[in-house]
Amino acid sequence: MLTGSTLARRALGRELKRLREGKQMKQVEGGRLIGVSPQTIGRMEDGLPTKVSDLYINALADGYGATDNERAVLLGLALEVRTAQKSGGGWWRAYADELNEGFDHYIGLEEAANRLSVWRVTMVPGLLQTAEYRRAMAWTEDPEMPSDQVEKRVQLAMKRQNRLDDPDFAVDIVLMESVLRDQIGGPSVMAGQLQRLAEVSESAAKISVRVVPFTASGHLGSLVGSFALLGFPKLPATGLVEPPVVYVEAYAGDLYLEREAEVTRYRNAFAEISRVALDRDTTRQLLLSIAKEYEA
Repeated sequence: MLTGSTLARRALGRELKRLREGKQMKQVEGGRLIGVSPQTIGRMEDGLPTKVSDLYINALADGYGATDNERAVLLGLALEVRTAQKSGGGWWRAYADELNEGFDHYIGLEEAANRLSVWRVTMVPGLLQTAEYRRAMAWTEDPEMPSDQVEKRVQLAMKRQNRLDDPDFAVDIVLMESVLRDQIGGPSVMAGQLQRLAEVSESAAKISVRVVPFTASGHLGSLVGSFALLGFPKLPATGLVEPPVVYVEAYAGDLYLEREAEVTRYRNAFAEISRVALDRDTTRQLLLSIAKEYEA
């Protein structure tokens, strides 16, 4: 599986930060080692795109007192980053103008993940949206948006869904019933969208769609709000495994949570929400039943 450079950058940044803090050095001191600003060191440690030459890596390894094994890991990760970058980056780069600020980072994580758990209280997740549903969302967001711009967003959404064809990618989506009842685009669009959800859940063993009905009680879903939990495979070059990430999408900006305590809290919340969700077969019956209501 090709993970691209996103995970390698995160792993490299994590190792560099660990070594720097082990020497009780500030980012500004790390920057002096290679002649860059502390902000650049911060970008490297946060796994954001920046230069990762072997010259930089060796200088940092020297300054941080890295062992031979630690240096080899750093150089291996840096090579993996550069190799992925030479291929032109992720496919979504062509749609950069249509991505909310920072969302390209999420798509990179989604492309690299092998497990995705999603809880939604509003809107169908992008991976399962129909073209009509995504188009209606775009018009709702900006009724004055030019048609060609809308269609580019639809193309991006549809291309994202190629991820579902990967047999090693497991998806567990749990939706609040309100997602099914919110008439984005009107009854016809919603009927098609719910039929799509029913078809996907039935046809793909590794894609599960379940619904928490309005009648369910005693769960955290409404309190927690929508989120996605992403898990990752081993990096091919080094065998390292990046820790999971919780992604919380908000209207004014996105939030990424990586601390073990935070991830555990969201993982436990997802398990609690899943406990009150309908099973896959009952969910499918509900989806088709509401779709028929929209068609009536």
